[in-house]
Amino acid sequence: MTDSPDTAEPAVVVHGIANCDSVKKARSWLDVNGVAYHFHDFKKRGVSAEQLASWMAELGWEKLLNRQGTTWRKLDDQAKASIQDAAAAAELMQAQPSVIKRPVVRWGDGEFTVGFDTAVFTHRALG
Repeated sequence: MTDSPDTAEPAVVVHGIANCDSVKKARSWLDVNGVAYHFHDFKKRGVSAEQLASWMAELGWEKLLNRQGTTWRKLDDQAKASIQDAAAAAELMQAQPSVIKRPVVRWGDGEFTVGFDTAVFTHRALG
């Protein structure tokens, strides 16, 4: 995917899972506000190790790891306790992308945000 003006693919990319409420809210907000975007369903298409490393470098693994979601809650206590650093978190997120907080959005300037917040979306998309 490129961000050059010669391509028809939008510069904004929403990474998430289609049935996630936060992703639904984010996509709805973008639709209502006329912001073109590409949706990457990482439950179906996965997340590459390179992409995950990029997100972790910019956002931090602690922010990406969704400790409130169903996938985390289903982990046994030993598995939860083993997530003490970026390497362990990356391994878990690669194996179970549903444990990644959603949505992860790449904006037109190449920066990323995680989660849905109307104020952040307004600032980032409508500036």
